[in-house]
Amino acid sequence: MQTVLKADGVTVRFGGVVAVNQVSLELRGGQILGLIGPNGAGKSTLFNAITGFAPIAAGSVHFLGRDITRLPAYERTRLGLGRTFQTERPFGELTVLENVLIPGFLRARKRPDAEAVARAALEKVGLSDRADQPASDLNLARLRRLELAKALALQPRIIFLDEIMAGLNPPALREMIGLVRGLVMQGASILMVEHIMEAIIELADHVIVLASGNQIAAGTPRDVISDERVIEAYLGTD
Repeated sequence: MQTVLKADGVTVRFGGVVAVNQVSLELRGGQILGLIGPNGAGKSTLFNAITGFAPIAAGSVHFLGRDITRLPAYERTRLGLGRTFQTERPFGELTVLENVLIPGFLRARKRPDAEAVARAALEKVGLSDRADQPASDLNLARLRRLELAKALALQPRIIFLDEIMAGLNPPALREMIGLVRGLVMQGASILMVEHIMEAIIELADHVIVLASGNQIAAGTPRDVISDERVIEAYLGTD
């Protein structure tokens, strides 16, 4: 399988604080790479660095062989990196369709074409029946689906999911796991930051574990959750 994303020795500093310390990863086409770790481990910072929302102090990021380390976020998006955000901030006064139409215009300049892209994204996440509803009326599970639809409207080569399953009740969680699995079956490559271990175990092909900005383990989901270093990072030594 082709390598679609490669990060080598990525380091992120905020003043004198090293938030991410020389972390490397590789994502291949059609795979899900999970990024886990305790709170404050540097997961979201690494995620933001790869997608262009945090400056990289050292190291490099390559997308399909192209060095994108210094590209701004919007240029990475145009190339094919689409992401969700932890905090849903839809335009509440706009309809669900109009929210997805905004990123749709990045792929289609004319309104009918952009609307077709947006409707296709809503269909994939099961929100077609909510297209004309104000986004402010959506519950948490549907807001997460809307967030995913906005990323899909970018028609990305890689989808970056930032804790998209956090706070979902069990039925909604199962539905979201099914959605993500379906995207991979359709050819998507996914990098996901997630605390819900059930989702990581079921979905991820490979997992990287961070603690205090450092990579402490990597491997299959089953391997890393039984790793003593991972157990210590999550639960402590007592």
